[in-house]
Amino acid sequence: MKFAAIAAAGAVFAAANVAHAANPILPKLFTADPSAYVEDGTVYLYVGVDGASTTDKDYVMKEWRLYSSCDMKNWTDRGSPIKPSAFKWAIGKVDAWAADITKRNGKYYFYATVDHATIPGRAIGVAVSDKPEGPFVDARGSALVTNNMTLEAPIAWDDIDPGVFVDDDGQAYLYWGNTVLKYAKLKPNMTEFDGPIHTVGMDRFTEAPYLHKHKGTYYLSYSRDYPETTAYMTSASPTGPWQFRGVIMEKNAKVKTIHQAIIDFNGKSYIFYHNDKLPTGGEFRRSVAVEEFQYNADGTIPFIKQTKEGPTANPSSACK
Repeated sequence: MKFAAIAAAGAVFAAANVAHAANPILPKLFTADPSAYVEDGTVYLYVGVDGASTTDKDYVMKEWRLYSSCDMKNWTDRGSPIKPSAFKWAIGKVDAWAADITKRNGKYYFYATVDHATIPGRAIGVAVSDKPEGPFVDARGSALVTNNMTLEAPIAWDDIDPGVFVDDDGQAYLYWGNTVLKYAKLKPNMTEFDGPIHTVGMDRFTEAPYLHKHKGTYYLSYSRDYPETTAYMTSASPTGPWQFRGVIMEKNAKVKTIHQAIIDFNGKSYIFYHNDKLPTGGEFRRSVAVEEFQYNADGTIPFIKQTKEGPTANPSSACK
């Protein structure tokens, strides 16, 4: 599973900036592309920071930022664990696009979308740290995925949105893509592929693949169509075959993207996403939010409405 981090409970409240928030949960910054994981009663939430002004016509994303919570209501700003400049082979200025994180053999691996400096197009790098708050350093010195490695789509941004998953047997997988869904097994070192890159044939896939497991079933959620809704498929295997299950979150009013992450925390299930609900929010000024949900009796995920209230407090033992 992608649930990993080790931190003393007192450290959750050590940082100065604590957001006591309903949705959006991080009201001081425009944030997007949430990635979340859990361990020892703490949620670690990584987001990209939207730095665009109200007149900018493109994303301005200079860093990823980390927040933590022990109750799903109060979020502590833990600073920036990594910036695109950590990848020296990347352009490294304003391209902190979607990322994901997991833990393996006592180290934290951060898979990130950046713009390659010499191979045209988006690329995926992997950084490593001994602590969830970083600092993270480039684990390879080169990209794990470059645009010339996947030729199924004639666009420069088809290698984005990495989602990393470690199964119960220890096998790790990386899913990613735009317009074409791709995946590959990872070696135990987490920095190399163990075999070929595979594609998954499916209609209306856009981006943001995210794999999680619940009661023995694999759930592959993703952004569908454009403007995007959140949909999902299920399987008895992390590599399919997949059964389409439906849309679980409707598209945003102003923002064309939505980008989900799904976790279990302290006996409850949650979905993170982004929308446009902060004042002056919009396409390039997004806001991370979260909702609680319950799986249906048959294991399917219900349709989840976006709310202003967000989830109720769910304090874990780490809060004490």
